[in-house]
Amino acid sequence: ASSLLLCFRTSLVAPLIFGLLLQPPLTQLSIVTQPNIVLLMADDLGIGDVGCYGNDTIRTPNIDGLAKEGVKLTQHIAAAPLCTPSRAAFLTGRYPLRSGMDAINNYRVIFWNGGSGGLPPNETTFAKILQRQGYTTGLIGKWHQGVNCESRNDHCHHPLNHGFDYFYGMPFTLISDCQPTETPEMDRAFRRKLWLSTQMIGIATLTAALGRLTGLISVSWKTLTCLAGFSLLFFISWFSSYGFVRYWNCIMMRNHEVTEQPMVTDRTTSLILKESISFIERNKHKPFLLFLSFLHSHTPLLTTEKFLGKSSHGLYGDNVEEMDWMVGQVLGAIDKEGLKNTTLVYFASDHGGWLERHEGKRQLGGWNGIYRGGKAMAGWEGGIRVPGIFRWPGVLPAGTVINEPTSLMDIYPTVVRLAGGVLPQDRVIDGRDLMPLLRGTVEHSEHEFLFHYCGIHLHAVRWHQKDSGSIWKAHYVTPIFRPLGAGGCYDRGFCPCLGEGVTHHDPPLLFDLSRDPSEAKPLSADTEPLFDTVIKKIGRAIEEHRRTLTPVPEQLSLYNIVWKPWLQPCCGTFPFCWCDKEGDN
Repeated sequence: ASSLLLCFRTSLVAPLIFGLLLQPPLTQLSIVTQPNIVLLMADDLGIGDVGCYGNDTIRTPNIDGLAKEGVKLTQHIAAAPLCTPSRAAFLTGRYPLRSGMDAINNYRVIFWNGGSGGLPPNETTFAKILQRQGYTTGLIGKWHQGVNCESRNDHCHHPLNHGFDYFYGMPFTLISDCQPTETPEMDRAFRRKLWLSTQMIGIATLTAALGRLTGLISVSWKTLTCLAGFSLLFFISWFSSYGFVRYWNCIMMRNHEVTEQPMVTDRTTSLILKESISFIERNKHKPFLLFLSFLHSHTPLLTTEKFLGKSSHGLYGDNVEEMDWMVGQVLGAIDKEGLKNTTLVYFASDHGGWLERHEGKRQLGGWNGIYRGGKAMAGWEGGIRVPGIFRWPGVLPAGTVINEPTSLMDIYPTVVRLAGGVLPQDRVIDGRDLMPLLRGTVEHSEHEFLFHYCGIHLHAVRWHQKDSGSIWKAHYVTPIFRPLGAGGCYDRGFCPCLGEGVTHHDPPLLFDLSRDPSEAKPLSADTEPLFDTVIKKIGRAIEEHRRTLTPVPEQLSLYNIVWKPWLQPCCGTFPFCWCDKEGDN
């Protein structure tokens, strides 16, 4: 009887085991409950600069390979058209004005490492949540979200205070001032005015002194002394900051320690790549988050000799091709450690390419393809539509193209849920989990409306009418392009958000991006039967959206963005800030 029972059990178990062996490999998310996450973000890269988005002259085989092996988003939208607010939205999953990281004036980004504004400590980044979920988190490259609040070493805005276990890179952003051979870039027009004012005050003082000596002017020596003192104080007041931009802003840090002041730009690229690969190798045995925030392709376009003169698009093309090579090196490190199938890789740019950036005939900014406008323009597609690529072999279907509206803010809930975390319940999260869309289990994006802010000023709104497939976009404010007929604000270098440099539209300019992605032909009540219906629908959405906004401290207020000597990171005894600890090593 026992032998009969044993035979019966064997007859049941054997087919079961055989059936399991014949099953194809499962691709369910339960296989990898906590994937490694590698986020690659370019700086100022235009959507038209990448091969898989239509560029056939700049070579980007590694980025193109990501798209071939994964999912490409064609309507991936930045929450702001400039670095600081866009990255704040990316890190928090929230429109930047919710955290005070969008500007009320024309100073729309963090301007100094020694400023007091930055990503507020009470904001919860995705890195902070992943850290709680047991991830080792690292940020390599650009930060540009502030450093200190009240003292030189409080580090209240620093990456280590926002969920990153390790930081190596620039707390600021790359600017031409960091390269001694380049023309200064930072606040260039304002600096010219300060120089002119100083010269005028100096000439007035000198003229008064000569007049006193020759007896042509009746003025007391006391008055002359006061005038000379004022002239000297005025010069010191601005030259102490703007005269030393390279020392104050162009620095490298490892965690809280300043390692280069000023940075040695010749080796910056190799060090950032080395640090990124080292982070992967050190943490290969446990879940990790690596946010590699490239300094490419922001001016002054730091490019190593190996890539100089190799592209068909001058220095800018060389720089983009070098960044693509860096992407390949990071992907190679992931493959080498056997992590390819357990790692979600994401590539994007923080906003559109900078059309107006050039020196003489040299074009130093990017190309935004068929899309109108560029960096600093919040409404036009060229300023906010960016590359967006995901790769996760075995989980995300290779070679997929998704045309639905998505946002950089969507990365927040996507990675939080992949890590097993819970979204904050005490605040509005504007991003949406992308995994159902990326895996093809749903057809449409969860975004019905996306709001396009320039500073705190609402410039445009898009409405995804899912039942018809139309993507309506209403422009309430647009920048005035100069010279007339140009595609940017070449007279200013940046398009403004407010004032005499913009036009207000009532009724708004309306486009259907599904038919007119270049925003070339505005619709009207005469040409579009649904014009009034669409405008009313978007108007109601704006009212509802504004009810979700609450007042917060303005991080980019004039007080917060000015340079404060007592907040300046310094590797020596202030003001004697100079070191090269990488060179010493």
